[in-house]
Amino acid sequence: MLSLDCDTLIVGSGVVGNTLACALLQGGQRVILVEATPALPIDLDQPDLRTFAFTRASERILTRLGVWDKIRPNRLSPFHQIYVWDTSGSGKIHFDSASLQESTLGYIIEQKVLQAALTARLSEFADLISYRPAKVQSFQQTEDETAMVVGLDNGQCLTTRLLVSAEGAQSSIRALAGISYELHDYGQQAIVATVQTVLSHEQTAWQCFLPTGPLAFLPLVDSHTCSIVWSLDTPQAQRLIKLDSDKFQRELETAFAFKLGAINHGSERALFPLQGRHVTNYVQPRLALVGDAAHTVHPLAGQGANLGILDAASLSEVILEAQANQRDWGTYQELRRYERWRKGNNWGMLKLMEGFRLLFGSTVAPIRLIRNWGLNLTDAATPIKQFIMKQAMGLTGDLPKLAKSKLG
Repeated sequence: MLSLDCDTLIVGSGVVGNTLACALLQGGQRVILVEATPALPIDLDQPDLRTFAFTRASERILTRLGVWDKIRPNRLSPFHQIYVWDTSGSGKIHFDSASLQESTLGYIIEQKVLQAALTARLSEFADLISYRPAKVQSFQQTEDETAMVVGLDNGQCLTTRLLVSAEGAQSSIRALAGISYELHDYGQQAIVATVQTVLSHEQTAWQCFLPTGPLAFLPLVDSHTCSIVWSLDTPQAQRLIKLDSDKFQRELETAFAFKLGAINHGSERALFPLQGRHVTNYVQPRLALVGDAAHTVHPLAGQGANLGILDAASLSEVILEAQANQRDWGTYQELRRYERWRKGNNWGMLKLMEGFRLLFGSTVAPIRLIRNWGLNLTDAATPIKQFIMKQAMGLTGDLPKLAKSKLG
């Protein structure tokens, strides 16, 4: 009988890969993590331009995995309200956690702050083996199809019951496996930065829809500091990224109609291309894709990281249930449970975000009237608004056990 080096081998130690590793290790699996980039100290003294808007479902998952309490509380920003409005009309909608009797709608977390918490949790597991820096050069099933043999660029050959790609949008495993995907290039890029405003953000997430794309001000711990995500057509984004700080800040506060007053200070800026991507297959025998390796969505609702964490929680549940019942979790039959579970939900979110992008990006007068009317109608219809809030917060739907309000 073949001796396995691990039960599951995960390629990619970003947020999604590390979340999956924590779930499997907590469930008693032997896990190997392979990461292409060198391990470097995480400097938490400097703020991170990349932030996540985390749902309550993601909070529950990370709490049950022993990660949440390792996040620095002075770098974790809850938000209690969301204001959304259309700059081309009178349409607006307001969400408030108090109306749901919830303590908060979600949290804004810097990427590296979350990574530091995940790294700290992973260090507590004795059954974790890490190869870093290392890249997967090849993989193939054994002759009896009971395991996968994975070749690394350092000459190492590893055997595992299951290989998982959590590498992100440019997954090398996906390419080597020949898994195709549908790609939508939105012709836009997102500018991200941290800014200081004269007025307090009031622990509120603010988002306006401009004809050029959505602009979000996301509250950080300091009451006058926000993370911004400004999605624009590529030529406009490239023009704005080249402006000096003062000129950029003036354009930003004008676009935001001085909702939080003048902008006193801005950090460096970064630019990210916006694309929608969804693979044809999430799984093959002995292989699974999670997170951005399987799907990417427009950031206008901040759902990308949350979808990936739900992938990790769902796949870990499928794996650990199979293991508990002495079934082989690497077979196509078992992995199809994960694919059926997550593919439809992720595809639905991808199409919903594309629909919002097209709806709010249109300058056609009748469409502008309809969307403004729709925003105001929804804002006034409490049951509909509460349903939308619960869905967005991850309080309802086909959730993995780790994300449910009660285990079992």
